[in-house]
Amino acid sequence: MAKKSSRDRVNNEVNAGSMADIAFLLLIFFLVTTTIDVDKGITVKLPPWSEDEPDITKLNKRNVYSVLVNAQNQLLVRGDLANVDELRENAKEFIMNPQKKEDLAEKPTKAIISLKNDRGTNYKTYLEVYNELKAAYNELWDAECQRLYGVPYSEDLPIAYRKEIKKKIPFVLSEAEPTNFGEE
Repeated sequence: MAKKSSRDRVNNEVNAGSMADIAFLLLIFFLVTTTIDVDKGITVKLPPWSEDEPDITKLNKRNVYSVLVNAQNQLLVRGDLANVDELRENAKEFIMNPQKKEDLAEKPTKAIISLKNDRGTNYKTYLEVYNELKAAYNELWDAECQRLYGVPYSEDLPIAYRKEIKKKIPFVLSEAEPTNFGEE
């Protein structure tokens, strides 16, 4: 029997030439297939920008429901301290003015809700206040839709019906520039 030399032995090394290619392909695969959740925030349709100053002479104070939130997260609604829990019902009464009171909005088409925050206001408080004001409009739209068409207000409602309801009760929420911390 012939003696085997060290050259005749099988080489035990692993060919790693294509390892970099495989790692690169896996990296590309995971980058392409991974989805990243993006917070969408609050969807708000902003009015078009205008250089002209607004004409405040036409604005009747009785039609403005002003909500101020200070740095301590306290609410001042039309000059009086208020609670977030009361905000929705008070806003609905202000917008619709069922008893035709002199200090509430003349009619829903003239009602303006003005929201102003302090830069020190908690984001949670801001969202609670905004959600309550939006919920007031949602409930008014739902009640009007039930009255007119006998169905709840929803995204499935025909666009013409939704436009008619929003024409009668338009969503007008004016957000003022926040004041500096503790200024107001």
